[in-house]
Amino acid sequence: EKILRWLSYVPKTAAEQVSIAASADPVERDIVYTPPNTPYDPRNFLAGATNADGTFEPGFFDVGSFTEYLADWGKSVVVGRARLGGIPMGIIAVETRLVEQVVPADPANPLSRQSVLAQAGQVWYPDSAFKTAQAIADFNAAENLPLMIFANWRGFSGGTRDMFGEVLKFGAQIVDNLRTYKHPVFAYIPPNGELRGGAWVVIDPTINEEMMEMYVDTNARGGILEPPGICDVKFRKPDLIKTMHRLDSTLISLDEELTAAEETMVDDVSALKKAIAARESQLMPLYVQISHEFADLHDRPGRMKAKGVIRDIVPWARAREYFHWRVRRRLMQDALVGELKAADGSLSHGECLTMLSGWMAGKASWEDDKAVLAFFESEGAVIDEKLGEVSAFSTPRFLPPRHALSLLLTPP
Repeated sequence: EKILRWLSYVPKTAAEQVSIAASADPVERDIVYTPPNTPYDPRNFLAGATNADGTFEPGFFDVGSFTEYLADWGKSVVVGRARLGGIPMGIIAVETRLVEQVVPADPANPLSRQSVLAQAGQVWYPDSAFKTAQAIADFNAAENLPLMIFANWRGFSGGTRDMFGEVLKFGAQIVDNLRTYKHPVFAYIPPNGELRGGAWVVIDPTINEEMMEMYVDTNARGGILEPPGICDVKFRKPDLIKTMHRLDSTLISLDEELTAAEETMVDDVSALKKAIAARESQLMPLYVQISHEFADLHDRPGRMKAKGVIRDIVPWARAREYFHWRVRRRLMQDALVGELKAADGSLSHGECLTMLSGWMAGKASWEDDKAVLAFFESEGAVIDEKLGEVSAFSTPRFLPPRHALSLLLTPP
């Protein structure tokens, strides 16, 4: 049964794309289960969850389609396969709860003992980083699965034990496997999730711009440092004091009195300085909170989109329908790009997209995934004719004659 279930996700041959099956779970429905702001089981938003009263809240993927594997290894990461509107996809999600890594005793050493190591949620450890890299390679190599990464990491664990466990090597493997991924990759920061530090670095879409895209929920965060950390670097106590003296009316008045007192030497300068210091101490906790809120504004979805580090902001409730049409459009689009490159090897990925956009001749907006997909599916004859023209007018490559090849391959 498990073999048949696994085979249901993979294509007929390694050279084909995944096949889209009919789904009984409508793609238009909302995602009912919403990840809370406290530690939770990520399988709930992937497959749905049953409440205490017996009601079922469906999750992101088709009901009953999620299959996890390697569950007992690298527990801080959840990997598996599922269907989105009938489309098989590879899944990588993040465990937000505290988990335990069990290191068994060595049977050959009577002095060894089993050890249990606690691992925090939202952190990559050597085992979970290796699990992530291996899952990406599995989905890419022969399964040809589009990949969905629910990015909710605060970074890598960088302790001495983790460095000895080669966490850097496994983090680099994640980058290597994403760089060579041949199918669409969607990184999505879920509600109440955040992507920080080295975790952002290894799944940044610039690793593989042709295949990778990043999206966020309206209530997600992203940035290298968290607000308290960036304030400790860029907005320290002297900067806070300058801001107080610029904004607080009491301090402005005391500064004016101090300046006048220093010029006339009439009033007690030391008393004014003590009053200023007391006012600064009184305001400091408030201004620290304000600075953290100010820094947090730079990590929110609107700012991320304005800076161009994400493609779009997708509300969680409607993410299922959005990504269903996006995945279908990308699969069809990438197949056409492959045919164009096969017809004319000199074309770049960007030139192929420009050509496809031109073929639409204004019949649909290039940003409307559903409309673009409808054009690709309904105008098959026109597209085939255009592909034939590209193949006919492409510049032939120079191929050396057979005897020249034999001379090149014959050792001296």
